[in-house]
Amino acid sequence: MDFKQLVENQREYFRSGATLPVAFRKSQLVKLKNAIKENERVLLDALRADLGKSDFEGYATEIGMVYHEISTAIKNIEKWAAPRRVRMPLMHYPSRGRIIPEPFGVALIISPWNYPVQLSLNPLVSAIAAGNCAVIKPSAYSPGVSQALADLIEGIFPRKYIAVVQGGRQENSALLDQEFDRIFFTGSPAVGRVVMEAASRRLIPVTLELGGKSPVIVDRSANLTVAARRILWGKTVNSGQTCVAPDYLLVDRRVKDGLLNSMKVELKRLWGAKPLKNKEYPKIINQKHFERILGLMKDEDIFLGGGYDEKSLKIEPTILTGVNPGSPVMQEEIFGPVLPVLVYDNLDDAISFIVSRPKPLALYLFTRDKSVERRVLSEVSFGGGCVNDTLVHLANSKLPFGGVGASGMGRYHGKYGFDAFTHEKSVVNRGYFPDIALRYPPYGGKSWLVKLLLK
Repeated sequence: MDFKQLVENQREYFRSGATLPVAFRKSQLVKLKNAIKENERVLLDALRADLGKSDFEGYATEIGMVYHEISTAIKNIEKWAAPRRVRMPLMHYPSRGRIIPEPFGVALIISPWNYPVQLSLNPLVSAIAAGNCAVIKPSAYSPGVSQALADLIEGIFPRKYIAVVQGGRQENSALLDQEFDRIFFTGSPAVGRVVMEAASRRLIPVTLELGGKSPVIVDRSANLTVAARRILWGKTVNSGQTCVAPDYLLVDRRVKDGLLNSMKVELKRLWGAKPLKNKEYPKIINQKHFERILGLMKDEDIFLGGGYDEKSLKIEPTILTGVNPGSPVMQEEIFGPVLPVLVYDNLDDAISFIVSRPKPLALYLFTRDKSVERRVLSEVSFGGGCVNDTLVHLANSKLPFGGVGASGMGRYHGKYGFDAFTHEKSVVNRGYFPDIALRYPPYGGKSWLVKLLLK
């Protein structure tokens, strides 16, 4: 495929002005939503084939979230896209200032395999709402969904407007060599560095949605039954292959045993006595990642779970205890249904442990103590998170979603997604008269007035 020509065709279409009218943007979002509805079954089947997702999980964590994003954009796009007036300082009277939102142009969206529908289409919704053209590059690790998305997009949009490019690393590299106006990447920090380096050569602005080791803190005041249930749910959705999944657990030593016992009970309630036989329990994406996760479990003390089925690529929800902070399982994002448990004796230790490591994409705190909540939220930097829950902060389009530091840069969802694909152009309008002489030389005797106006 001639990627240079593809981008040039999209840029020509963008420059025609066809994508700019708000009415056009709305109509394209409606068209996208209707196409998804018509292809729901195809998408759900592809999600099951690639990742073993149940219809419930496929809809709740992927398709339904895209519907929500589209509906939010359609409802608010006129307000988002409208110029905004701002006050001007007296120094420049008479004048008026405006902020005019304008699209970047042609955007590249590189999406991962773990939520291949949601993380391909949600950024696309934002790009369309902002008035851009876009090229989507889904992951080769989820081939069923990639093909379904290509068929869906190509069935409703011309390639000069929205295009899907399938393939692997070769196609990724070729696309990163093109002159895009915006790049939106979701994936690992390692690949994020490659994307940012490529973008830097052309000074292309980027949004990087990455990952990292997201901690859970369980304070001694927490409701242990609810904490156990919600932590295990957050850890086992998509079999732990979630960028904001709890990656390790820090629990107050005084309630460790109570929490672990609650986890035993709640895990059985969630997935039954034999999770590997549960048809609703997702699988690991491929053999490579399956073996990588098993390698992280090696030589660790398994409190719960530990079983696996190589044929189905399923690994039981697994709790590790007695974990050494220096062990391999604590050095990289697990991205699987394995949860290391560490204990702390006081909150200072827990906070120090987290802040001494790269800033996480998410943090979860279980407590009924408001003073603990205030301390953690004020002293720990993280992308986003929850108090007394997991994952759900990313389900609200009114909340920005994004990382900080090594876990990413930029944010999206709802208005924040629109902003990610928008340049805010500043404009000042002035009439010809009166033309106040204050700012013009000669400056003698004017300093006092400038100081009065600009203090």
